Amino acid sequence: MIETKQELEKAVLVYFSLKEGKSTFGHTQALDELKSLAETAGAEVVKSYYQFSDNFDSRTMIGRGKVTEIAEFVEANSVSLVIFENELSYTQLRNLENEIKCKILDKSNLILDIFAGNARTAQAKLQVELAQLEYSLPRLTRQWTHLSKQYGGIGTKGPGETQIETDRRLIKKRISVLKEKLNKINIQRATQAFERKNFFRLSLVGYTNVGKSTLLNLLTDSDVYVEDKLFATLDTSTRVLGIKKFDDEEIISRFPKKVLISDTVGFIKNLPHNLIESFKSTLSEVVESDVLLHVIDVSNPNFEEQMSVVKDTLDEIGVKHNRVIEVYNKVDSLKNKDIISGLRVKHKDAVFISARKGMNISALLRKIKDALTSEDAETVIRLKPHDYKGLSEIYKKTEVKEVKYMKTGIKVRIKTNNTNLEYLERKN
Repeated sequence: MIETKQELEKAVLVYFSLKEGKSTFGHTQALDELKSLAETAGAEVVKSYYQFSDNFDSRTMIGRGKVTEIAEFVEANSVSLVIFENELSYTQLRNLENEIKCKILDKSNLILDIFAGNARTAQAKLQVELAQLEYSLPRLTRQWTHLSKQYGGIGTKGPGETQIETDRRLIKKRISVLKEKLNKINIQRATQAFERKNFFRLSLVGYTNVGKSTLLNLLTDSDVYVEDKLFATLDTSTRVLGIKKFDDEEIISRFPKKVLISDTVGFIKNLPHNLIESFKSTLSEVVESDVLLHVIDVSNPNFEEQMSVVKDTLDEIGVKHNRVIEVYNKVDSLKNKDIISGLRVKHKDAVFISARKGMNISALLRKIKDALTSEDAETVIRLKPHDYKGLSEIYKKTEVKEVKYMKTGIKVRIKTNNTNLEYLERKN
């Protein structure tokens, strides 16, 4: 049997920016990231274009001259795909395809395609499908132009609905069904979250491909899927903290409760809004966590810009967390070690590690323990007589210092954080 290698699609990248616009990334970094996305999707990038202008062309965004230049290159080099960093309107997509004579995608569409290929669980697949449908809904005319005319005469009489209107109605119905299914999953997740009240909870957040899954595997002795590409992880993975291969079990044993760690989908600049909305249920892990570990690829020259993107995305999904540990990863890949010295002065509470090589993990564990127990305080809880169920729950959630059985009830002196204390006070 002869194995045939699938030929990669040839792709051209395009980046447009207004001259007065203040982009977080420069055009070189933006195109490099877009190239990584294209390669993740299975394309071969053969050329990149960028353009700065005082205003954008409403027909094509980049103007007639640049369109002609790209069209000539596409034809001469058998290119089948042009990808724009910028989000394109329906009109711009249609005009560009007509003039360049090949498939046109914008970054949002490209990311959705990657997510569709990487979704593993039922929840992730539902989330991606929902985002795809919400993205395509305003662009239906582009897909149905050959059916947009409604013909009259014999055999064509009906409810008066064009194909576009029919398709739009069906998509809206499917969106409604998907949201209902995701809502049911959210209820299940809320139940699971309640059952996890007996644990400390951490969440790994960060830009895509900074090493979150590698760190999760290291901290939990797991084998979560890891690959050096963008968006290798979509599904939230939750594991129990425990490291058998290092001498760090002594630190872990001093934690008052077991610790759960959740890995989450990576962020990226200009992540499609529909995708953020669809994945809010998955990212609820972040909202409910006791501590966030913000993992940063310190070997990336644009790590500060990536940090800003993560913080902005967390703000967008409504996460305002007081306890965040900045974890600078991949220090082993850093050529200029002076960068770390400067960061240590600027970010005194940060930790510098290599998840791949297991460097400085003890320091990270100590930092986690301090963050989880920093707000612990002693207080007294009073239970009704014979409320042994309530007492059992207190033992599960807190560090019990003293128990006194009296005629009027049970007096329990505990040490715990504010979150657990508020929960127990509501229960009692």
